[in-house]
Amino acid sequence: MKNKTKNATLKSIIDVILYENPSTQDEIAERLGITRRYVTKLLQPLIKEGVVRRAYIVDIKKFEEFPELFGEEVTSREYAGSFFIKEILRDMAQHVCKQLRKSFRSLEEYDEDLANEALKMDYITNTMHEKVRSSVDTAIAMNPYSEFSKTMAFTEIAYDLERIGDHSAIIANFAVKESYEVDPAMMEYLQEMFSIAVEMVNTAMDAFLNEKLELKAKLMSLEDDIHRVQKNALNCVATQMAETPFEDKERSTYYISLSRVVKTFERIADISIEIFDTAGEYYRNIPRTTTPERFRRREREGM
Repeated sequence: MKNKTKNATLKSIIDVILYENPSTQDEIAERLGITRRYVTKLLQPLIKEGVVRRAYIVDIKKFEEFPELFGEEVTSREYAGSFFIKEILRDMAQHVCKQLRKSFRSLEEYDEDLANEALKMDYITNTMHEKVRSSVDTAIAMNPYSEFSKTMAFTEIAYDLERIGDHSAIIANFAVKESYEVDPAMMEYLQEMFSIAVEMVNTAMDAFLNEKLELKAKLMSLEDDIHRVQKNALNCVATQMAETPFEDKERSTYYISLSRVVKTFERIADISIEIFDTAGEYYRNIPRTTTPERFRRREREGM
């Protein structure tokens, strides 16, 4: 446990150096709320090996040569500096899943305050996306001719996670704007789709962050599950709409918004497949198709 704490602090120090450009160890210590002496102790082996140069620059290329300093294993196809950006992506994925959960809770409980809290979380999601993008740009600028340029894939993953955040906002906005709660029969379908969608996001990110391409079968099975439930959910919406008087415009608008929520889960599933496809290209050079997942699925179903 002690080693893990030390490694986490060291990662935080490197993060400050990379993204906040401190001039002294005092500045690093102040920003992290630790002593200067502790900063010196943790940085000393990195300075000795040339991973960190005074006044304070991280040599990202050299960092790759000393993963044992962090007690980390680096896979055979990792590139210099990817460790730092993966940490941001890991945090971003966790944040986006929290945002999705809070958005769905606001729908379940028909709670406008909870929905507004979820919508505010989207600002952090957008900030994280920008941090990944600027980190990739910085790393490529430092070594533009290396294979590190392949980590442009990180920017795409951050963009995909930001899109999931945007879809979470659609769910939260339902609780803010619509005049009716979701009935119990329909809510059961939405709860099942939500559960599958969160599992798909986590599975896709596990594949990308930890090079687990063997998760493809699980991800495709989950995709089949979510589309099976989606068909039932849309049939339920259509049946309820057919029973609503034509002149009841408020109720009709509600059903249109409800259908949009159902489709939102489909979009999250598609994005999860896109994240997995990016992992395949990143680790195994498997070219990604330019055809969106929902159209590929229709082609498969038409066979």
